[in-house]
Amino acid sequence: MTRTDPTPSALRLAVVGAGPAGLALALLASRQLPGAHVAVFDARPVDADIGRDPRTLALSLGSVQLLQRLGCWPAASARPIRRVHVSQQQPTLLPREPEVLINAADEGVPLLGAVLSYGSLVAPLQQAWLETAAREPQRLATHFGQRVAALKPLEQGVEIDAGIVERYDLAVVAEGGVFAEQARKSLAHDYRQTAWVGQVDVEGLPADTAFERFTSHGPAALLPLPDGPQGPRAALVWCVPSDDDPVRELDDRQRIAVLNHVFHPSIGRITGISPLKAFALGLNAEATLVRGRTVRIGNAAQTLHPVAGQGLNLGLRDAFELVRLLAQGSGIDAALRRMERRRAPDRWATIATTDFLARSFTWQLPGLAAARGLGLAALQALGPAKSMLARQMMFGRR
Repeated sequence: MTRTDPTPSALRLAVVGAGPAGLALALLASRQLPGAHVAVFDARPVDADIGRDPRTLALSLGSVQLLQRLGCWPAASARPIRRVHVSQQQPTLLPREPEVLINAADEGVPLLGAVLSYGSLVAPLQQAWLETAAREPQRLATHFGQRVAALKPLEQGVEIDAGIVERYDLAVVAEGGVFAEQARKSLAHDYRQTAWVGQVDVEGLPADTAFERFTSHGPAALLPLPDGPQGPRAALVWCVPSDDDPVRELDDRQRIAVLNHVFHPSIGRITGISPLKAFALGLNAEATLVRGRTVRIGNAAQTLHPVAGQGLNLGLRDAFELVRLLAQGSGIDAALRRMERRRAPDRWATIATTDFLARSFTWQLPGLAAARGLGLAALQALGPAKSMLARQMMFGRR
C-alpha cells in the first residue's frame, strides 16, 4: 500500500447525504471497516423531526434484509407486501383483462417487500448512527446542519468544502441534492409525464397486496399502508401525460370516480383521497458510479420513473457492495473498479427495464396496448419466467 492508498482501518470516508442509502452505508462502514474515519454530512439540522416525513417508500425483500442486518428495520411501522397484482386496463385483443399475480408463498419467501414512510425508515437509521458516533467520537463524525458547498477531486482523494475544507480518501454522494443536479448525466430523457402522489382510503382492500395498473395514460399503483381512521389505506402513484393532464382540473370526488374506473375491481372501492402532489417524471442517469475517488449512489447516480419502484433499492445495494469490497483490503481504487463491474449488470438492467416501460406509454403505435397485454398474459402463464422476474425485483440482477 502507498501513503495515498490506505488500509481499510486508515481510510478517511465522507458520506454526503443522510438519507436511507447514505446512513446505511455509514453504519455499515463503521462496523465493517474498524478504525476507518467516517464522516456524515447533511444540510438537515440534527434536531429536525425527520420521523414525520410522510413520503412513501417501497422496499424490496433484499433491501429489508439488508436493513435487518443493520438492526434498523422498523418492522412495526412497515406494511409487508406478500402479493403483487399487475394488470392492464382494456381494451386489448384478449377476451379478459391480462394480469400477473406474484405471491411470496410461491417464491418460498415470507414477503416480497414492504411499504413505509420515509420518516419511519430514516429516523431509526439516524438514531443508530448518532449513537454509534457518540461511542467512537475519535473516528466517527456527524456534520448535520452543514451543507457541502463543493467537492474538489484530488489525485488520490477528495476535498470536501463544508465551511471548513477537509481532505478525504473517498467521498460517497448519496440521496441526490445539489451534486446530483450539477453532475453530468449521460442519460437524460423527459417522459412528459406527471406523477400524482398521495393516499386513498379503500374499502375492501386485500391485505398486504400491491397493485399496478397499466392504462392508456400511463401506469398507476396502489401500495398498502397501515390502516387509517377510515380503515384500509394505500399510497397512490398515478402517472398521466403532462401535456394533456386528465387529473389536474378534477376535484376530489371526480378523482375518486376516475380511480375506481381505472383500477382493477379486485382492489375494492376507493372512498377517500388525500390532497395530491404532482411530480414531473424523467430519466437522469450517470454513465458510471465512480469518478476518481467520488462515488455516487441512489438519486445522485440515477433518478428513475416510479413504474418499477427500484430507485432506493438500487442505492442500498450499491452501498452494501461498496463497503464489502472496501473491507477486503485490496485498496480503494481496486475496490472502486470492482464495484463498477459488479454493479453494472444490476444497475443497467434496472435502468433499461424502467426506461422501456416508461417510454412505452408515450408511444402512439397501433396494437401496442394489445402487445403489452399479451406479454402480461404470457408472463402469467410461464411460471419460471414469472419467478425469475420476481427474484430480480426482490434482489436485483445477480
